[in-house]
Amino acid sequence: MSTTLTFDFLPETIEEFMNIPESCCRTPHEVAAMTVLACLRYVDDPVEGEKMLNVLKGPKPLNAFDKQFLRDRLTGKDYVPRSYLKGTSPKNDYEPSQPYVIEVLENPYSFANDGSAKLYIRSSGADSPRPIVLRQNKDGTWYLFENLLLADIRKPESIA
Repeated sequence: MSTTLTFDFLPETIEEFMNIPESCCRTPHEVAAMTVLACLRYVDDPVEGEKMLNVLKGPKPLNAFDKQFLRDRLTGKDYVPRSYLKGTSPKNDYEPSQPYVIEVLENPYSFANDGSAKLYIRSSGADSPRPIVLRQNKDGTWYLFENLLLADIRKPESIA
């Protein structure tokens, strides 16, 4: 099963990010898609990207290890988060077109553990969808628990 989320723009500030209805973290699928948007912002503006990710992390904001991990995985690899937008590929240098579409996948085991979800997002630069783990708070709100979307992918053809 899959859930498709469509965005008319990519948020550049935390205020724009918070005005997107999906930022309310009502479903794990929304949090997964919003994580992609936050990572997209991170490559151009790490400070704003971290603010966005902290919203998604909820009660457990990014720690020093998380911040270093983001730097290590995304420095010089701005194409990695773009690869999660439909219509991108190594051939078009992962350049997305509007509207921005993210497809979040689930399998029969995605909700095997109460209060958590392991969903997947297809990267156009990888052979299999990448996982992302989310947790549900006592109030029913979903939060980012583990971001596994930043693994290496095929390089854009222009730099391969």
